[in-house]
Amino acid sequence: MPTEPEPDDRPDLPPGLAPAWGAAPLRPRRGPKPSHSLDRIVTAAVELADADGLAAASLPNIAASVGLSTNALYRYVGSKEELLVLLGDAGFGPPSPLTPDADWRGAAREWVYAALDRYRGRPWLLDLGSRGSAVTPNRLRWIEQLLAVLAEAGMSDVDAFGSALLLGDFARATADRLRARADPDSADSPARVRDVRAFLRPLLAEGGYPQLAELAARGEYPGGGSVDFGLDRVLDGIAGLLTASPA
Repeated sequence: MPTEPEPDDRPDLPPGLAPAWGAAPLRPRRGPKPSHSLDRIVTAAVELADADGLAAASLPNIAASVGLSTNALYRYVGSKEELLVLLGDAGFGPPSPLTPDADWRGAAREWVYAALDRYRGRPWLLDLGSRGSAVTPNRLRWIEQLLAVLAEAGMSDVDAFGSALLLGDFARATADRLRARADPDSADSPARVRDVRAFLRPLLAEGGYPQLAELAARGEYPGGGSVDFGLDRVLDGIAGLLTASPA
């Protein structure tokens, strides 16, 4: 019968990484046989976050949702930090298939918009911070999907990996900006931007900011910066790597 590994048998991994990959926990299991599964615990956390945001996925709320005490929940997860990593991986989920036979640029664009859709559907993913970009199975499936696209286009594996990370960072930053614009109480909301623009326009024109004053007069500052404009510039840069690659 397999035995639990000794603590020294495994590297000191970040919280949540080993259980995300299905590895047995190092902590001992005491008490009666578990009546729940870790998957059920994480599913309950996702449902709570979907309904009321990340703060709702607290250990007491999750325990109550599945009929456990908070102390009993620690038989399944080692810490709140561990749970948040698992929550982020389950919440992001695996990538959807890309359009067959699309060129690399079209596939990369589709990949970014799929990530934006995932963030839009579950904005609490943006609140996870670095836990939302952990090297967990689903998140790496997204990276692997994009690596295959760029490798097929002829890019080296190192450049493809760097490009995939760049596109992932772009998607996350863009999703965060779009969420702020959608919040009526945010400084980036359309109504607030209009008020700021009206306030700044005469000050910019009279204060020696002719370029910004012209943009403000056309309604392009503050604000502006469409998703496609930024994404096209990122893809232009990646295209330069392909051009520079040896035949």
